[in-house]
Amino acid sequence: MDTVETRELRYFVAVAEELHFGRAAERLGIAQPPLSRAIQQLERRLGVTLLERNRRGVLLTGAGEVLLEEGRATLDAAAAAVRRTRRAGDRGGGRDRLVLAVKAGAFHELLNKLLDAYAAEPGAAEIEVLPSGLCEQESMLRDGRADVALMHTPFNSLAGFDSVELTTEGQVAILPAKHPLAARKSLSMAEIADVPELPLARWSRHDSYPPGPGPEVHDQTQLAQLIALGRTMTVFPESARTWLWEEHAAVPLTDAPPVTTHIVWPAHSRSRTLAGLVRSASRL
Repeated sequence: MDTVETRELRYFVAVAEELHFGRAAERLGIAQPPLSRAIQQLERRLGVTLLERNRRGVLLTGAGEVLLEEGRATLDAAAAAVRRTRRAGDRGGGRDRLVLAVKAGAFHELLNKLLDAYAAEPGAAEIEVLPSGLCEQESMLRDGRADVALMHTPFNSLAGFDSVELTTEGQVAILPAKHPLAARKSLSMAEIADVPELPLARWSRHDSYPPGPGPEVHDQTQLAQLIALGRTMTVFPESARTWLWEEHAAVPLTDAPPVTTHIVWPAHSRSRTLAGLVRSASRL
C-alpha cells in the first residue's frame, strides 16, 4: 500500500496554501529545489497531478484540493497525538490533567458551576482552563492543544466532534451606556446593523476578519475599552452581562438566534477522565 510521510504532507500543504513554491519554501525554512522535487515525487507515487504549474503561479487540481483537506486533518491528528501523549506523561504528582478550551470572557457562571461540580468528584483530574479566541476552540481540539471545549452554536461548528448540550440563552446588544439606543427595552438586529457612529465590532474567524466599517477586535479587554469609548458595539449571549463595565449597557435582541452552549470533545476519545468531566457537565 502506498504511504505518505507527514513531512511530505507538510510540504504539500504549505505549497497548496501559499500557491507559490518560493513562499512555501521560505515558510518551511528549506530551499525551493528540494521542495519542488518532493512534490513531484509525491505526485508520481500517488499517480495523480496535485498542482498545475504555469507562468502565473500554481493552482490546485481536484485531487490537490482533496489532499489539502485530508492533509490538514492528518497533520492536526498527528500534532494532537504528540501533544496529548506528552500531556499524559507529564503528571506532576501522578494526577491526570485535562485542558478545557473556553471562549475568553464568556459564560463565567456556567464554567464555575462545571469546575466546582467536577472538583467534588472522587479522583477528579486537574483542569487547565485555556481561554481562546472566537471559533478557535475547534482548531484547539483538532490539533491537541485542548482535550475538551465549551463551544457555542450557531457560532462554532460541531462537525466531527461528540457533544452534550448544556444550556440555551438569548443574545443582547452591548453598547455604550450613554448612547440613545441604550435606553431602549429591546432592539432588533436591523436596528443595530447600521448605526454609523457605532459600527459593529469585527472578530477574527479562522484567521480572517469579515468586511465592515467596525474596528477589528483581538480580545475582550480591547472590545470593552472600545465600547466604553463609544467607538463600537457588539452582540453577545445574555450571560455576557457578568463582565460589563459601568460604561456599558446590554439591551435584549428580539430576533437574534438563541445561543446553545455544548461541552465538546474529539469523537475518537476513549479517556475515562474526560468521560467523568462530561458526566459532571451533563448533570448541571
